[in-house]
Amino acid sequence: MADWIGIAFFVLLIAAAFVGIRALANQKPRTTEEFEKNAAEGTTALGASMNAVNEIMNPSAAKAKEVEMQMKEGRYGKKKREGKASDSDDDTDDELDT
Repeated sequence: MADWIGIAFFVLLIAAAFVGIRALANQKPRTTEEFEKNAAEGTTALGASMNAVNEIMNPSAAKAKEVEMQMKEGRYGKKKREGKASDSDDDTDDELDT
């Protein structure tokens, strides 16, 4: 009798695992707006930590990413002069020497 109970337990366990996996495999349909919203939410903690590790392990790629951002913003290669008036593009308020 104990053998039948054990066999029934394992059969039910396998059936429950199969049904559970099938339920997890079914994805609910998403609209384009929901997809765009999820894509724009940002990175996860795991993705952010992997980016930080990549910057530590490959500093030249991090520098290239920074240069690319500066070029997109239009401020690559512009040098600030100390003690002079700032450019009109600069948002900081520097005091002028008189």
